[in-house]
Amino acid sequence: MNISRNQAGFTLIEIAIVLVIIGLLLGGVLKGQEMIENAKIKNLRNDFDGITAAFYAYQDRYAAMPGDDINAASRGWTDAVAGNGNGALVNANAFAAGNNENQYLWQHLRYSGLVKGNPAGTAANAGGRANPTHAYNGQIGISNTTAAWGLGLSGHILCAGSLPGKSAGAIDAAFDDGLPNSGQVRGVQGINNAEPAGTTPATTYTDDGATFYTVCKTL
Repeated sequence: MNISRNQAGFTLIEIAIVLVIIGLLLGGVLKGQEMIENAKIKNLRNDFDGITAAFYAYQDRYAAMPGDDINAASRGWTDAVAGNGNGALVNANAFAAGNNENQYLWQHLRYSGLVKGNPAGTAANAGGRANPTHAYNGQIGISNTTAAWGLGLSGHILCAGSLPGKSAGAIDAAFDDGLPNSGQVRGVQGINNAEPAGTTPATTYTDDGATFYTVCKTL
């Protein structure tokens, strides 16, 4: 007995429809990832702008630099420690600075209400004295430069650590020339909130998903 079997395959039109649907899905995913990345870069730029504004607003309000404020402990701020009032923060230490003015700075800004966060706490690198974090989960820090530290920048600098190459380049371009080794924004390669040590910045921002930078801007 002969059994007739009809084996129907996909038509070219059906295959084309499937490919179009796959293409639309992939395009949507990639567009979504691009939107998320752009949002992170925008948030990081806002962090730079906001912290810079807070730094100078504190000076306008109290006639003192946050962190260096010699009267901070007498303002009724429970855990605040006064700085030495010399008009400069501690040199060469932007991240996890320990028990010094570069950490008191964040507590002073939080007590004043100029930076969000609970100001309470007396432990170094924690609570009210902890460096804030940005959208890429790295830290934000402020320090004073020296002739041998700070990537050739001068004065006080605002830094963000652990930035992937694309965002590092975007932040540099937003405020300066987009080059890590010139201008008032400079970058150095390094992971885990690398300090901007020495005077030699990176020569380029590499966007490979595996290379990270600390980017610093003159305040």
